[in-house]
Amino acid sequence: MENTNLNIITKDYGICINNSDYFLAFSDFTVSDGIDIVENVNILKSKDDFEKTAKKAEAFNHSEGSYIAQAVDSIDYFSNTYGDLTLFTFMANDVVIEDFTENLKVANSPKGFADARIDINHVLYINKTLSPGMLLKIYKTVVKAKAEFLRGLCLPLHIENILNKNDFLAVLCNVAQTSLIDENSVDIINNQYEDDQLIFEELATSIEEAVIISCEDAIEKLELSFGILDYFVSEGILLGDLVEAGLALVAGVEVTEEISEKLEAQILKSLCDINVIALLMAAIRTEADFTGGRIREVDVSDDPAYLYTDEVLGLAISNQIAGTKATFNFKRYDEAKPGIIGGLGPMVDDIFAGLIAGCMSKIFEE
Repeated sequence: MENTNLNIITKDYGICINNSDYFLAFSDFTVSDGIDIVENVNILKSKDDFEKTAKKAEAFNHSEGSYIAQAVDSIDYFSNTYGDLTLFTFMANDVVIEDFTENLKVANSPKGFADARIDINHVLYINKTLSPGMLLKIYKTVVKAKAEFLRGLCLPLHIENILNKNDFLAVLCNVAQTSLIDENSVDIINNQYEDDQLIFEELATSIEEAVIISCEDAIEKLELSFGILDYFVSEGILLGDLVEAGLALVAGVEVTEEISEKLEAQILKSLCDINVIALLMAAIRTEADFTGGRIREVDVSDDPAYLYTDEVLGLAISNQIAGTKATFNFKRYDEAKPGIIGGLGPMVDDIFAGLIAGCMSKIFEE
């Protein structure tokens, strides 16, 4: 079924996806009955409040035509069309990637991570006349595809916690004009649906691919990328904590501001070494799997003595930074676990002991 009545109306405070022949819509919008027959699908800058959003939608549409409406902070969007599918992707982001040093960046938010959010939202239009039941199956397909994609990114925990805190989704299709009783109702029994003309598995695959591409494009457009310092933040580790732990075992020399600054600079330099990053991330990811109970054969709840891979990684990190002598220094930090190291998990405590031991050895050889 060809539909030539799909129109996009843009204003500085909102977007309207319009179809004068009506949509059948399944959505979780701010202003919606869940399943609706509407001419207008409104995405509006407004507080997430039913009455305020409805009032804005009526003003946007000049009180003409039925509508559903979603309140948003941002109307930044793009769309992709694949045959009978058109996917609108709306994005909202409170995170900025800032320079920390010349070679290192870190994610930050002016709102603070407690109030920040990253939302990737979708409005999917299928140029077919489909039943409410089919629309619901498609809705579930979109939700599942996006959730699996985002979960597969394995983002730092504090970023995962703000991802899609207030996302929305609408799935739209056509309404057969012969079945339209009025703008608020359809003859469901006698409607001529095109469900039987579809192979749902093929449609679902096309939708999943479209959603994945849109999520990848959204992350690129939002310029979101995450690095080793972001994973440190997710572990609750700050640079100052590492410096303090490193200086705690200094013996035979006075701890001066110069030594502190040298240690900080060396830590940051070491964090630009791809091999150090690889070893650190190996432990961070492994600990997430172990403590999350994702590996049936492994129980690290009591830091088992027979688990020594953490020490192997710690030794490797110290050796990568400052050579063999640093591996002896690693033993001191591994056993004493000064400062923040003592409060870390069974895999990551040793890698940070290795990082600090290597950096301390390096600054005293220079």
